[in-house]
Amino acid sequence: MLSKRLASTAAICLLLGAGTAACGDNKASDKAAAPATGAAAAATPTATQLDTDKLSAQEIEKKAKDALASATSLRISGKMTSDDGVMTIDMVMDSKGQCRGTMALPGMGSFEMISDGTAYFMKPDAQFWKTFGGSNPAVLAKLENRYLTGFQNDPKMKDMTDFCKLADASNQMLDDGSSTPSKGSAGTVNGVKTFSLKEKDDQGEESTLHIATEGKFYPVRLEKTTGKDQGQIDFTDFDKPVTVQAPPASSVIDYTKFQDTVKSA
Repeated sequence: MLSKRLASTAAICLLLGAGTAACGDNKASDKAAAPATGAAAAATPTATQLDTDKLSAQEIEKKAKDALASATSLRISGKMTSDDGVMTIDMVMDSKGQCRGTMALPGMGSFEMISDGTAYFMKPDAQFWKTFGGSNPAVLAKLENRYLTGFQNDPKMKDMTDFCKLADASNQMLDDGSSTPSKGSAGTVNGVKTFSLKEKDDQGEESTLHIATEGKFYPVRLEKTTGKDQGQIDFTDFDKPVTVQAPPASSVIDYTKFQDTVKSA
């Protein structure tokens, strides 16, 4: 239930041409995250209610996935802690391919991602530039406060660009896996009435999905409560308009030029 493809450190390493020396053994692909701030996840309640007594756990899970697939926009935010450190994410996205937000990877720094549905812009912080661009002051001066663009057609960045696409991000959040969910209990998350489903992977590590029981049956929170990597991710701000503004050309650096700059450092 908790996808292992949320973020791809390997894709970032390949993109930047830094090789395994810069990336070490960091693995962000298992990390999803969680508590959100902001509005509650479910839409305005209607007379529709989730019948958790009559429906099986699989049927309840399908309703949550179907509701998520029908959303026109949402916010995903949270964190996960592992031996490598803490990964955090806070992204809003819509069905038009627009997105904006930030992601931080353990020991590597953080970056801002923006997409207007066509072009993608990624703005790493100083630590991220140093991790992959080296410590050459002249190089870092050229990269500081700049957005990287032109990487959307590179297959090595597929995981990153797909995360700006609502349908793909939703699939990555709630991939099917091979385990079978079981019923949990009623509760309240972010002010929304919920019902939980529990699921164990092939290593016995448990995830819990909290689903809105009134209105649209959106997933409200996904959390991993046992195992090596633990954390949670919240789904909020469903169907709210997403506004994106591309950065000015003066603050943008082309992907190819960036790679050349790193390689020559």
